[in-house]
Amino acid sequence: MSKLGDLGAKLYRGEVGYDFVGKRFLWYGVSILITITAIVALAVQGLNMGIEFKGGAVFTTPKTTVSVAKATEAAEKASGHDAIVQELGTGGLRIQISALDTDAATDVKKVLATELKVTEADINADLVGPSWGEQIANKAWTGLGVFMVLVVIYLAIAFEWRMAVAALIALIHDLTITVGVYALVGFEVTPGTVIGLLTILGYSLYDTVVVFDGLKEGSKDITKQTRWTYSEVANRSINGTLVRSINTTVVALLPVAALLFIGGGFLGAGMLNDISLSLFVGLAAGAYSSIFIATPLVVDLKEREPAMKALKKRVLAKRAAATAKGESPDDGYESEDEPQVVAQGRPGRRR
Repeated sequence: MSKLGDLGAKLYRGEVGYDFVGKRFLWYGVSILITITAIVALAVQGLNMGIEFKGGAVFTTPKTTVSVAKATEAAEKASGHDAIVQELGTGGLRIQISALDTDAATDVKKVLATELKVTEADINADLVGPSWGEQIANKAWTGLGVFMVLVVIYLAIAFEWRMAVAALIALIHDLTITVGVYALVGFEVTPGTVIGLLTILGYSLYDTVVVFDGLKEGSKDITKQTRWTYSEVANRSINGTLVRSINTTVVALLPVAALLFIGGGFLGAGMLNDISLSLFVGLAAGAYSSIFIATPLVVDLKEREPAMKALKKRVLAKRAAATAKGESPDDGYESEDEPQVVAQGRPGRRR
């Protein structure tokens, strides 16, 4: 067995572990700091909305020897607006200019044909109205709202309302960070970006539900034993799925990283950045939130219950009594009529 696999097995059995829940206020502080940074970036810089949302024209040219810099200068001079020029794999150019109407687009097309030394008929011009982008945005907001409501209902039924609330906060956390990164790096927000944002919700929720399922199984009949508190069972659940979460996230991030850094950065296919950046940041944030945010939040909400407070008091009292007698706190932790606590669906081991 590999070292990572051996570590995963030990984490799963509870032989080793890291106190994620105990250090939850550190993770909360990190998340609050990142979230504040994202909000400030949105407020100060805002989002660089694509022409699908602002309206404008997109010109696609055949193969040309004119450089991107020269094409940008020609497009901006002809239109009087900022232009975004990308080189295509065919050797042609994709020129984006915002706020152009039909008449202005025709004039710009003629100038581009002259400056780029291609025929006007070979330049493809697509006009986009801002109303189309507005419709896309409205549908995205509607889809996001419906998704959030369904997630809360499902988790409340399958698990409990505290887990539903924690998962919802984690999802909002992931979306805020992803949108904030877009504001910081200045990438264009296009329909591809919206699709990417909606896609990451599923990945984020998957990791969270895996941990919640282990927590639900591990906390079954928890008040009938005196070995673990609820927070300790939650921590065991996180450790039990830690390696699985890391493996799943890494495998998902590798192809997305290839799209972002190789396709968008090295090869210059800038349109790949639209969806790949949102997926890359969202997947990483989703894995982080499921471990460091969602489950610790459930613990904070759950341990407010009188039953959990009483359990914690009994567990600590028993440990104190065992320590006073010079015994191990785990010695005799359960009797024959006391149910064993399960972690990740496996029975606790007697010692």
